[in-house]
Amino acid sequence: MITLDRLVNVLGGYGVRLYGRAEARSAWLRSVVMPEAADRHVAGDVLLAVGASSLAEAVRWAAAAGATAVLVRPTGTDAAGEGRSGADLEREAAAIGDRHGMAVLLADPAVSWSQLAGVVYGLVLESRETASGRGPTDLFALADNLADVIGGAVTIEDRHSRVLAYSRSQQAGDPARLETILARRVPDRLRELLQRQGVFAHLAATDEPVFVPADPAQGLTGRMAVAVRAGQELLGSVWVSCDRALTGAHRRALADGARTVALHLLRSRASADLERQVESDLVIRLLEGGADAEPVIGRLGLAPQALRVIAVRASTPDDRHAALLLAFEQATTGFGWSRPGRSALLGDTLYTILSAERADAARQWITALRSELPARVRVAAGIGAPAGVAELPAGRQEADECLALHEGADPAAVPPAYDESWDDILLRRLRAAAETGRAPARGPVSTLLRHDTRHGTGFAATLRAWLEAQGDLTLAAERLGVHPNTVRNRLRRMGELTPLDLADARQRLAMTIMLAACADEPRR
Repeated sequence: MITLDRLVNVLGGYGVRLYGRAEARSAWLRSVVMPEAADRHVAGDVLLAVGASSLAEAVRWAAAAGATAVLVRPTGTDAAGEGRSGADLEREAAAIGDRHGMAVLLADPAVSWSQLAGVVYGLVLESRETASGRGPTDLFALADNLADVIGGAVTIEDRHSRVLAYSRSQQAGDPARLETILARRVPDRLRELLQRQGVFAHLAATDEPVFVPADPAQGLTGRMAVAVRAGQELLGSVWVSCDRALTGAHRRALADGARTVALHLLRSRASADLERQVESDLVIRLLEGGADAEPVIGRLGLAPQALRVIAVRASTPDDRHAALLLAFEQATTGFGWSRPGRSALLGDTLYTILSAERADAARQWITALRSELPARVRVAAGIGAPAGVAELPAGRQEADECLALHEGADPAAVPPAYDESWDDILLRRLRAAAETGRAPARGPVSTLLRHDTRHGTGFAATLRAWLEAQGDLTLAAERLGVHPNTVRNRLRRMGELTPLDLADARQRLAMTIMLAACADEPRR
């Protein structure tokens, strides 16, 4: 069961457009039907008008079926055989949809019915929403049934130890289970304990259930755990609270339950992966620029103004790629269009387009993302300035440069935003240019820097302080922590080493830029 809004947005990636009855986007869709050759009087929420000779016929079928929406794939004859353009067909779809109170979904003729049917059936019949994000609601029912059969509290987790579902029953529950459910993931201290005991290694290697003994110091009673696997791939695990290792019928019930969970997770992942693929493709098109940016931003459900691009890299000391994939999965978790951002993976960077006027809103999004990742994951991020749709490619570059700033800063530093840190970005560009040999190798600043290196003097720092103080000897001396006469004497000695025309405004500007481009701060 999903809303028409979600169906329209996902199908948008396949060239499907909604015409007529736009207010129906909030309607819930529970069933999909196709007209039968022998009996056209079928009933359902979405009708796939396979075989319809015209829009009018497709809408009549849908009205007879009591449908909320009808999906029509025009044939060449519909679109052009009667001398009508694509625009004429769209106007007819809007008019006939409004007249009959029907949401008309007009598909691209290049997309086959088999593809369209697979997507629609998969989304309407297999998608579910839960408080924990993506995952079928009947996982909770399965957890309840399993708990009733075995007689212990059940928790179903994904491969990252995040909670997908849990039983209502609290028999044999303990503080550790309650903490896990409230946080929606196994606490790091318990993960470390299970890691030391070899539980995760066991789950990764075999389908045989494993017993975890009680640990009162951690608020943990006994547990039985079994892997949820599809072929050789570990999808997650099922945990049951119990005083001793399960045997007989209870052990078989746990193993059977794990296989059923695997089927649910595979169906859920297929739907989730479809959504992620469509969303990612649209986001990448916006970040790379194109003439169709306005329609794309509308299909993503974002306002076309006050957008910020966020660039994120996530890593752990031993695995960079897994942490990044985990961050992407978290950024795209959640159904509907309640998520404030739309995300895509490009290379080793997660990009998110966020509707946010203020940089603090973007930082709150980054903080929320970081809080959902394991504590050992390092997250670096950069934020582009507010941008319109056409400016998103520039926003991506701004976010990349701010990300580079954050990666070189303290891990606890606040992620920089371009509109607040453009001066740091400029200096970084200048330093990058200087490091590639594009800065003058000769001239006053280069001469003074070489002299400082060879003789331990602080001439470059003195010149910087004097320029920053706009020629005020007293202020420059305060910044350097010396007497004004010392500054005066240094300037005189510098003039003996190299031509130093401090009265020339252009030379002062050039020297200021050159000093700023130095990778290392000069000595004072």
